[in-house]
Amino acid sequence: MKVIITEKPSVARDIASVLKITGKKKGYIEGRGCAITWAFGHLVTLLDPGEYDPALRKWRLDSLPFIPAEFKLKLIENQGVAEQFETIKKLCTEAEEIICATDAGREGELIFRYILSLSGCEDKPIRRLWLSSLTPDAIQEAFKDLRDGHDYDALYAAARCRSESDWIVGLNATRYYTVRHGRIGSSEDRVLWSIGRVQTPVLAMIVQRDDEILKFRPKAFWELTTKYRDVVFKYTGDRFEQPEKAQELHDRIVGKPFTIAGVSGKQKKEQPPQLFDLTTLQREVNKSHGLSAADTLTATQNLYEAKLVTYPRTDSRYLSADMQPRIPKILEQLKAIRAEQIEPLELAKLPFTKRIVDDKKVTDHHAIIPTGIIPNSLGAHEQQVYDAIVTQFIAAFYPVCVKKITTVDGESVDIKFQAKGTQIIESGWSALFPKKKKKKTAGDVEEDQTLPEFKQGESGPHEPSTREGKTKPPKHFTENSLLGAMEAAGKRVDDDTLREALKERGIGTPATRAAIIETLLRRNYIRREKKQIRATDMGRCLIALLRDPLLKSPEMTGEWEEKLKQIERGESEAADFMDGIVSYTRRLIDSSSSTHLDTTRIGDCPLCSKEVIKGKTAYGCSGWKQGCAFVLEAEYKGLKLTPNQIQVLLQMHILPYPVHIDDQLRLLLLTTQGDLLDIDLPSADRQKSAKSSDRPTKRKKPPVKTKAD
Repeated sequence: MKVIITEKPSVARDIASVLKITGKKKGYIEGRGCAITWAFGHLVTLLDPGEYDPALRKWRLDSLPFIPAEFKLKLIENQGVAEQFETIKKLCTEAEEIICATDAGREGELIFRYILSLSGCEDKPIRRLWLSSLTPDAIQEAFKDLRDGHDYDALYAAARCRSESDWIVGLNATRYYTVRHGRIGSSEDRVLWSIGRVQTPVLAMIVQRDDEILKFRPKAFWELTTKYRDVVFKYTGDRFEQPEKAQELHDRIVGKPFTIAGVSGKQKKEQPPQLFDLTTLQREVNKSHGLSAADTLTATQNLYEAKLVTYPRTDSRYLSADMQPRIPKILEQLKAIRAEQIEPLELAKLPFTKRIVDDKKVTDHHAIIPTGIIPNSLGAHEQQVYDAIVTQFIAAFYPVCVKKITTVDGESVDIKFQAKGTQIIESGWSALFPKKKKKKTAGDVEEDQTLPEFKQGESGPHEPSTREGKTKPPKHFTENSLLGAMEAAGKRVDDDTLREALKERGIGTPATRAAIIETLLRRNYIRREKKQIRATDMGRCLIALLRDPLLKSPEMTGEWEEKLKQIERGESEAADFMDGIVSYTRRLIDSSSSTHLDTTRIGDCPLCSKEVIKGKTAYGCSGWKQGCAFVLEAEYKGLKLTPNQIQVLLQMHILPYPVHIDDQLRLLLLTTQGDLLDIDLPSADRQKSAKSSDRPTKRKKPPVKTKAD
């Protein structure tokens, strides 16, 4: 008998339908010499420390770091798991061959292999069903191309490394900081400081961005513009830091003629957008509709299970060459809902460029595209996500957008000005994405203003004016920009080519990034404010407490992710990776335990790491001659800080006891930008008090009907 194991019951039913297996039993479907059974996502997990040694149930510093000589498995304690696992185990024990039909990726492989291991069936012959779509045609094709299950041993090795490294780093760091700092601020109840190999660097990025905004002080500037023939020309020199300088030039040109010195134009071709991977889909839907990454993933998963789109958890924006013959048929089917948009395409001669088809850029799964099956009714989120996927898919085959960018140079009394205008010559793919009008603020100069025809040498009256503006701080993260930062390991990247190169070193994977954000929200380390993502006082406190910079480093986490991908490809050894994780964890506990206040020095500058020195009225960086501007006042909101408190803040970044500020007990910390900040005292109650609005809405699975139904 063959046994097929899927990740969830719905996929088992889809496969059974295609294979014409109809015998429904409790926990499986059987027929034609085959049994199809299912997990409920993860059924099996790693043992807790106390299950290796009862003494480890008590959290103590002297038991750290704890690293099992060999990891062991247990069932997850959820309703129905034990009963379903016994069904799977019985079937696997009787099986002659076991087929893995869990999600085709790292976590799906882990789910299957952990089940095999706990069932004692690792020596059974295994084969792999690799699905990128749940349509009947895709399932039939995948069964014709079953692979030896051990071809995916490297994928399993990477999955195990991810699971075990998260356990080692997260468990040891969480226990250490909870025991050491759980009662910081003299809290009556101990705070659980949850720390993770991936989640903590993401929190550190958010805290740093918030600190940059907090430190920012707007600076006034003045601009000189003039209006000639209803077109606004900007002065080509730098902004003015004093209004008098701007006014001086303004007064020189008032009443003097304005002359066109030159007109130049060039054409710019903008390529069609590439197909979606999961991260770019989540970013686009967050930007256009405000959906969280988690809600977008849930909606896309629902669409996948309804056979409307292909596999969602992909990091590729390309199709493989074997997909090319299927694309015209999909577009033909989509005419039922997008006839007007598809009509301009010549389906027999689609432009399959390297931006669309590239086998080298497809690893586990190709880009997310529609399957061609037409939905009848969708939930609101599913409709928004489906529309985005379909539009992007059609646009990828549209012609380029051709723009004419005109630059007009002008002058008055030798003072030079310039105006720019953009005219769309051929809309191409951009016709599918109508632009929303941006809100204008007073004094804004449009880059895309419509220009009349100007001739070199023409001259006439104009209306000069000056405008005061202020520099703007960095923007708070949204889920869109945070996902982009996670994908690029903390770097701010707008260029698609560079982003593609950095994918190997991203924080987390497309499949896990939404869950990382939701975990931070659930633990009340971050909060949502409309579209913005901001750190809470609990999150700030944790980042201030962490002494090891690598624990907060997006780059280090990105390097670990790159090594996991190398293990997947068989280019690196799992044992070497785990040795590195174990060594790092031992150093983490040792270095954190050996951190003591050095009373012989004041501390390091938080901006440049040079020694801090005491001045007449404040403390400052010894590198001030080299331009470091760090200064720390010895008084904060009426609280006079002692020399010892200054030392603690500069060396430990947080006072471990509360202080009275504005008649309230507060904790005082030093931000990542070197500013003093008082925050609420951390407490277990506050940790649980994340507002329900900070969490993804629990929605019943919406109706997803297709015309095939």
